[in-house]
Amino acid sequence: MAIIESVRWSPDGDAVRIIDQTQLPATLVERDLRSIDDVCDAIARLAVRGAPAIGIAGAMGLVCSLVPFAREGREAFGTRLRAYAERIRATRPTAVNLPRAIERVLARASEVAGSSSTVLEALRAEATALLEEDRAMCRRIGEHALSLIHDGSVVLTHCNAGALATGGIGTALAPIYLAHEAGRRVHVYIDETRPLLQGSRLTAWELSRAGVRVTVIADGAAASLMRAGVIDLCIVGADRIAANGDVANKIGTYAAALAAQHHGLPFYVAAPSSTLDPSLPHGDAIPIERRSAAELASLGGARLTPPEVDVDNPAFDVTPAEMVTAIITDEGVYRRPFDFGGNRGRPGDRGDQGGFTSMTSMTSTTSTT
Repeated sequence: MAIIESVRWSPDGDAVRIIDQTQLPATLVERDLRSIDDVCDAIARLAVRGAPAIGIAGAMGLVCSLVPFAREGREAFGTRLRAYAERIRATRPTAVNLPRAIERVLARASEVAGSSSTVLEALRAEATALLEEDRAMCRRIGEHALSLIHDGSVVLTHCNAGALATGGIGTALAPIYLAHEAGRRVHVYIDETRPLLQGSRLTAWELSRAGVRVTVIADGAAASLMRAGVIDLCIVGADRIAANGDVANKIGTYAAALAAQHHGLPFYVAAPSSTLDPSLPHGDAIPIERRSAAELASLGGARLTPPEVDVDNPAFDVTPAEMVTAIITDEGVYRRPFDFGGNRGRPGDRGDQGGFTSMTSMTSTTSTT
């Protein structure tokens, strides 16, 4: 399969090489991020996006931005490191992966003795570990969820939770890639995902490039397809999951979950365990990023709304835990009632009464025809 790499080191190791997702699907453009301005700009304007990918790009970008200062004194270097880390951390507030990746790099810096260049090499190793762990994480999510995707399954997904959003094969798209690899026929319906069209521009591009059958639909068409019996199951990603299992994901996810619940369809969330945030008791505590009105009020430079009207452009919404059939992580599959408050279950702890279940106990209502 032709699965792309959305974020990696440049050949010289002094830059983060990303696929500029603002140019897709028309042109495949790769950019090298070297300076702190490069990194913050790329994350803020969604040249690199997806909760796991921005965490990795943020950590790697922090390292690259410090390369010109490797000869600074340790105190000055430490001050610069913390300032740059805070700038990167502030670019996208909703996804928990970014601050966690930055905190992990900062923690590593505090453990290392020696010169600034010695610290920088340790930070590079830590950022590389984040990338490699993410690749392995994606594969494990796909393996845990593979039993959901039968031969002939028709899947609905929203936004992009694939290779473009991670360092590996994705989260919500990982089981689709593995099912396709295993020779199963899978048909994926993709919500276009207004206003920035991550579904029609990105998910459709990467799945079709890998040979998976895809159909793009308007966001508002999903419910009618469910009513017509076309869709077997829904799988989406997540940017943050609260302790009670409430899920923050791209705006429009809640509407898809409502429709799935009404039509009796399973609604699965696939995300790395790093997306679980036990510090937030419920979804109302998740910070929701508000983006520029221009993203919603214009398209291709043409104005879509009267200039005198207000525009509200939340980038995410929250799907209540009771609408989520299961949460699939790299650790395994969690069923309701969810409890990610620090004492979440492990295999066998709670069985079918909730908490963690092994992938072998996971079933779905997908069609096998």
